[in-house]
Amino acid sequence: KDVLAKARTGTGKTVAFLLPAIEVVSKLPPHDHDKKRPPISVIVVCPTRELADQAAAEANKLLKFHPSIGVQLVIGGTRMALEQKRMHTNPCQILVATPGRLKDHMENTPGFATRLMGVKFLILDEADRLLDMGFRTDIERIVAALPKQRQTLLFSATVPDEVRQVCHVAMKRDLEFVNTVQEGSEETHSQQVKQMHLVAPLDKQFSILYGLLTDHISENVDYKVIVFCTTAKVTSLVAELLSELKLNVREIHSRKPQSYRTRISKEFKESKGLILVSSDVSARGVDYPNVTLVLQLGVPSDREQYIHRLGRTGRKGNEGSGVLLLAPWEEYFLRSIKDLPITEATLPLIDLDTKRKVEKALAHVEVKDKESAYQAWLGYYNSNKQIGRDKYQLVSLANEFSRSLGLNNPPALTKLILKKMGLSNIPGLRSK
Repeated sequence: KDVLAKARTGTGKTVAFLLPAIEVVSKLPPHDHDKKRPPISVIVVCPTRELADQAAAEANKLLKFHPSIGVQLVIGGTRMALEQKRMHTNPCQILVATPGRLKDHMENTPGFATRLMGVKFLILDEADRLLDMGFRTDIERIVAALPKQRQTLLFSATVPDEVRQVCHVAMKRDLEFVNTVQEGSEETHSQQVKQMHLVAPLDKQFSILYGLLTDHISENVDYKVIVFCTTAKVTSLVAELLSELKLNVREIHSRKPQSYRTRISKEFKESKGLILVSSDVSARGVDYPNVTLVLQLGVPSDREQYIHRLGRTGRKGNEGSGVLLLAPWEEYFLRSIKDLPITEATLPLIDLDTKRKVEKALAHVEVKDKESAYQAWLGYYNSNKQIGRDKYQLVSLANEFSRSLGLNNPPALTKLILKKMGLSNIPGLRSK
């Protein structure tokens, strides 16, 4: 039967879909005439490269005693020719993919469409996220290219209308709905994770961030911290600042090449005594063991996002804590999480020395990085329904952000970008 499973991240769903898939593949009759290239039997579609990577690694572990079954990974950000070669020379009964790249292969890799004729199993993982990321048409194309006689499993933390519509397209009418999420049970983690929030003006936030981190490090020998930022460019800026402050920092975000992201992800998984500054690339599903603190800098896009980021700590029953740092005009967000056990944190003590140290480090951060961060910041809050409504107010906040970076004048933006953001002729912006 087709199955729609409502299940949260970190509850072991990867194994739940891989085990039956491997069972099916191992029982298929052998392909004598084409030993080299048995058809692809299982397709797993994941929203991000990191999650696909993790699912493929998990599959390889489970295949330890099935050397004839091969797993291949096709994801954006890598060379297509390399993947084509791998699929050609190695067995590939299980294919783990991100939607865009899978569609690329369907359209451009010779013989690929034919190999899909043997697919018995289609798995859509984190379906709500796949749709949030705009992959709906890709998924419909993929579904259309697969045989009708197959089993489809769809996993999703939430089941909004969009997910139901995809079920309609991809699944049989008599699907089984399996719900592992008890109503009223707090989102998996928010019980084990000690949650706090702090509200402070932008010009104090970098000092506070530094204070929170140094306090945490002095209390935890094996500290392992993730700092989530609003955009890739802001992530980059915060990572640069914290490095200048001599903290042990790594950064991961969409502007980094895939090989780099994979390497950092692996290093952070295996290490202790490290701070990872991340955009939402790592917010869901990626399993970093023993994270002691999750810091969220700036308002998350919504309640779900807040919970998913928090879900990086306190996994598998470990204790962890989370701090959300907001500016006064972001305080409205607390209403959407007021049912969670969140309390106000005490401000870290920031003496004059610390303040000067942070200012000095900020002065060493490259001006072009501050300019990129300003533009990204403006873009992020411009698309925020609450804050982006009043464009005049938005610009004055952006300029407050620019001052908090130590810039005297807000950076000039191109007329085209201002037009795209719908901010032409708003006083306070400089155009070039």
